[in-house]
Amino acid sequence: MQLTTRTVTAIGLVVVTAAALTACSGGSGSSSAPQAVSTGASVDLSGVCPATVVIQTDWNPESEHGHAYQLLGQDYTVDAGQKSVTSDLMAGGKPTGVKVEIRAGGPAIGFASVSSQMYQDKDITLGYVTTDEAVQNSEKLPTTAVFAENDISPQMIMWDSKTYPDVKTIKELGSALADDGGVVRYFGGSAYMDYLTGNDILPKSVVDGSYDGTPSKFVVAKGKDAQQGFATAEPYIYKNQVSAWGKDVSYQLVNDTGYPIYPEAMSVRSGDLEKLTPCLEKLVPVLQQADVDFFASPEATNEKIVDLVNQYNTGWVYDKDVAAFATEQMKKLKIATDGDNGYVGDMNDERMQKIIDIDTPIFAATGTAVKAGLTPADLYTNKFLDDSISLGF
Repeated sequence: MQLTTRTVTAIGLVVVTAAALTACSGGSGSSSAPQAVSTGASVDLSGVCPATVVIQTDWNPESEHGHAYQLLGQDYTVDAGQKSVTSDLMAGGKPTGVKVEIRAGGPAIGFASVSSQMYQDKDITLGYVTTDEAVQNSEKLPTTAVFAENDISPQMIMWDSKTYPDVKTIKELGSALADDGGVVRYFGGSAYMDYLTGNDILPKSVVDGSYDGTPSKFVVAKGKDAQQGFATAEPYIYKNQVSAWGKDVSYQLVNDTGYPIYPEAMSVRSGDLEKLTPCLEKLVPVLQQADVDFFASPEATNEKIVDLVNQYNTGWVYDKDVAAFATEQMKKLKIATDGDNGYVGDMNDERMQKIIDIDTPIFAATGTAVKAGLTPADLYTNKFLDDSISLGF
C-alpha cells in the first residue's frame, strides 16, 4: 500500500458528522477542455518511445500530478471504468507522434503500490514511486527514478492552533499531546510514522493508526487530537469545505523533521532502464517542460483534472478551488522547486542515502528486507534531465 495514502472519502463535503463520510460524482466518455497555448520546437517521440506511453499514478487526479495531465491534448478520451485517460502526448502544444495514457492509482488499483502494479502490468512505462517505497521494494520490485516533478513531499501533521497555540513543530506537538491525552491519527503502516516515533519526535503513546480518511474523528475531538494530511489539500478543505470545522489548522511538513523523500518520482522498472534509454533521453525533458508549463498557466490542466475526478467517480472529492490552492501551496512551500541546481526534476545522493539509512531498519523490523548493499545509484538517475529547463521560482 502507498506509504503516504491520501484521504479516501469525502473530506470535501460541507457537512461532517461522527459517522464516516462518503461522496461520489458521475459521468463518463470523451471530453475536451481549454488547452494552454504554448509554442516551441516539435518533439518526435515516435520510433524511440512506445506507441502509447503509459503513466501509472499513485492516486486520483490532482494538481500534484499537474505535469502529467499537462501532456494531454485538448481532446482526450476517458475510460471511466478503468480510471484512465488517453490522448496524443503533447509537448509545447504540439503532438509528439505517440499517445499518452495516464492511469489513476489508489482506489483505482485496489490501493496496491505503484511498484507492484508496474511489475504486474509491463505495459506501464513510468510509475509514480516515492523514495521510501522504492527502498522497501528494492529487492523484489526494483525501480529507478528518472524525474522528480516535486522536490519535497506535502505530507504533514496538522493540529488545532487554538488548542495548542504554542506548538510550532511536530516534536512540540508530541509533548503537548502527551500532556493533554490527545493522539495523532494516521494511516497505519506508514514508514514516516515509524521514523517519527523511532527518533523521539513523537512519543509512541500519542500515535493512533486508525485514521480512515474522513474528518469525523478530528472534528469530534474538538481540537484535542492531531491528524496526518497533505499541506496541498487539508488546510483549505477543513477551513472552507468542512463546515463542522471551518477554521485554520496549523501544521508542519514531515519533510522538515528530517525525512526527505522524493514524492511520486517518475520511475521505470530498473531492468528496463537500458531498453528505455533512447525514449527517456527525449521524453524526460518533455516531462520537465510540462511541469514548467503547468505552473506557468495551470488553469486549463486543473480543469481537466477536476473533470477526470468527476468522471472516475471513486468517492474522491476534488474541485477547482482545492486544485488552485494546491498549485499555489506547491510554490509557496517549495514542494515544487528547482532545488539547489537551478533546474527541475533532479535528485541527489545525500537525500537518497538518508532514506536508505532511515528505512532499512524500519522495513527489516516488519520482515521486508531491502536489496543487499543498496546504494543511491540503484534508486535514481539524473542523466536524462535537461539542466536548462527551470521552473524559475
